[in-house]
Amino acid sequence: MWKYSASPFRLPRRRPAPLAAFALATGALAGCAATPPVSDGAPVAPSIVPASTAATRPAPAVATPLADLQAATAAAGTVALREDAPLRYVVKRGDTLWDIAGHFLRDPWQWPELWYGNSQVRNPHRIYPGDVLTLVSIDGRTRLVSDGPLERLSPQVREEALDTALPAIPIEAIRNFLRGPRLVTLEETERAPYVVAFVDERLAVGANSDIYVRNLAAPAADRYAVVRVGEPYRDPDTRKLIGYEAIPAGEAELRAPDLPPGNPAVMRVTQSSREVLIADRLLPIEAESFEAHFYPHAPQSAVNGRIISVFDGLSQISQYQIVALNRGTEHGIDPGTVLDILQAGRVVADPYTREAVPLPDQYAGVLMVFKVTPRLSYALVMNATRPLHVLDKVVRPSPSARR
Repeated sequence: MWKYSASPFRLPRRRPAPLAAFALATGALAGCAATPPVSDGAPVAPSIVPASTAATRPAPAVATPLADLQAATAAAGTVALREDAPLRYVVKRGDTLWDIAGHFLRDPWQWPELWYGNSQVRNPHRIYPGDVLTLVSIDGRTRLVSDGPLERLSPQVREEALDTALPAIPIEAIRNFLRGPRLVTLEETERAPYVVAFVDERLAVGANSDIYVRNLAAPAADRYAVVRVGEPYRDPDTRKLIGYEAIPAGEAELRAPDLPPGNPAVMRVTQSSREVLIADRLLPIEAESFEAHFYPHAPQSAVNGRIISVFDGLSQISQYQIVALNRGTEHGIDPGTVLDILQAGRVVADPYTREAVPLPDQYAGVLMVFKVTPRLSYALVMNATRPLHVLDKVVRPSPSARR
């Protein structure tokens, strides 16, 4: 499966002349035509393609505008269009790809199946405010294409930062999580350095405060994450221990690295998201290898997992909150995996027989995974149609028509 990668660099953004069917890319893209090399600045003669070869080349796809939504729906195939989907949409500042897909599709995560790909646009995340998206028919199938910007510009090179392109999901909702909770083993926490006292006599400290740390191994790193070991993560079905939640409290840097062995090291809290307490542990800062662009997809095989925790310990879960799942790479989960959330059915008493009657699970929303470990993953709730709770189920998505 083809996936995109985001680049942190600033690159020139080229706006080709507006086309009737300037396509959005999805999974498999057509390859670029090979360009003859240029040597010593000499011009290169255009290659001559034999007539027999040219005749065998497939004709370019023709995009035909759709007259009405009924025609678009009839040719949509397995993709379920909304009953009020527009035939044309102008991208607005603040939109995400998920938002835009939600205007057209009942299941927004299916956007790669609707958007048409060719070699002109290699990254569908490079869609910008002002671009015009249109439902068209290509080879008898409904597809979504881009006609470029609404304003008609003369051909030119325009420079824009890549982060002005639309993100797949609301990145701000998970930005504070990038250095958030992490899964650690009991052995990791027991070996980790810990806060033994504060330089000033206080019960808790925050940023710009000095702390004494014991058990700092040599050679010590310059910076550490200060964490608080939280509740254990257990698989609710097997009761097996997955690990412990390391809740971030802040970051600290080494102030006096040359203390004699055995003496507490002096460190300064450089930033804090909550109070730093005595007995808090220090862990190496994880490299920020976060992928901000996602290719949403259903898992290859069936998933039968559960929500086992919610970030910041809230009891009820709603849209754009972060949850931990008891499934990871060992279960076929990777970043971009989309799962339906099922509200776990209650057990009620039969009013006549007094038997325990389990009620069926109810569809309650959808989430998308953005961070994965072998046996646990973190996901953002993209939509919630009813209140969600810890222990609700997560399963492979099913088509909207079957709900």
